[in-house]
Amino acid sequence: MSGRYMAYVGSYSYTGKAKGITVFDVDVENGIFRERCEMEVNNSSYVIASSDGKTLYSIADEGVVSFRILQNGALARLNSAPIRGMRGCHLCSDAEDKYVFVSGYHDGKTTVLSLNEDGSVGEIVDGVFDKGYGSVAERNFRPHVTCTRRMPDNKYVLSVDNGVDQVKIYRFNNKDQKLIQVDAIRCDLESAPRHFRFSRDGRFLYLMYELKNVIDVFTYETGERAPVIEKIQTISTTSTRNPGNLTAACAMRMSQDEKYLYCTNAGENTVSVYRRDEETGLLDMICCLPVSGEYPKDVAVFPDGRHIASINHDSGTISFFKIDYEKGLLVMSGRSIQVNEPNCCAIVKIGD
Repeated sequence: MSGRYMAYVGSYSYTGKAKGITVFDVDVENGIFRERCEMEVNNSSYVIASSDGKTLYSIADEGVVSFRILQNGALARLNSAPIRGMRGCHLCSDAEDKYVFVSGYHDGKTTVLSLNEDGSVGEIVDGVFDKGYGSVAERNFRPHVTCTRRMPDNKYVLSVDNGVDQVKIYRFNNKDQKLIQVDAIRCDLESAPRHFRFSRDGRFLYLMYELKNVIDVFTYETGERAPVIEKIQTISTTSTRNPGNLTAACAMRMSQDEKYLYCTNAGENTVSVYRRDEETGLLDMICCLPVSGEYPKDVAVFPDGRHIASINHDSGTISFFKIDYEKGLLVMSGRSIQVNEPNCCAIVKIGD
């Protein structure tokens, strides 16, 4: 974890109180951010760094915006590219930085764009609109794509549909560049799957449900026609026995060494910390404690694995904690800082 790190926080800019992306220096030892500057992006709802850490991508009103991450951590705008649909809500690049996958909550669209060698965003290579209906409910009755990732085997792409309670499984390769659906994970009605993560070796995947307030753990094996995916565990996102309709799981991340997993919960405004068994993939909850803010829309994990930052959208704050894994405690590592309507955070190593 030696080296310098920066944090890039995307915010809505509707009100004019935030420019879009706030740039922070990361104090890893003390577990805090220090604001440096802001970059203008129209309503940055999600930000990610490329797999090589050289480029930052942001959702924006015009589609996807790319920035070169300079040696000092500053950002230099490269370009923007349209997605020919309503604005996205989630971004993910693949391990080789050949493509960026955009998830569309409002129109139920999964869009794949190519990436150029300099990190700029290229053309759309494919796009799929989900079809179908979910259960008769106020918010999950039609397609809402909320998370799309290419698996480590580079053979399949998984796309979470929060509205129709499914994870679509697509075959995708660099030659044809087409999303061909081969299977789906069919989830419980009104469970609202939202985000998933996978282990670096591709053996396990973790699917978080927004309304059901659980994480399902699956084994994953590459198959000839479709992957073989089997559920091995279901664990609550909260320590509350009956969280009710006022609690919704929001974000999920893993530590760099993949020994721990973290999940935030809106409504009760908590973060849950889990110990992860690297051999079996199973999770064990260590604690579930308040984040000192409202609507923790994202959680950023410091590279030392001992600190986290809660990105609190409604209270307009970022709160910082040191984790005592043995005692199951969160201790504030600094004062909360103000950021207008923060949505997402990417911590990036710079100056390699």
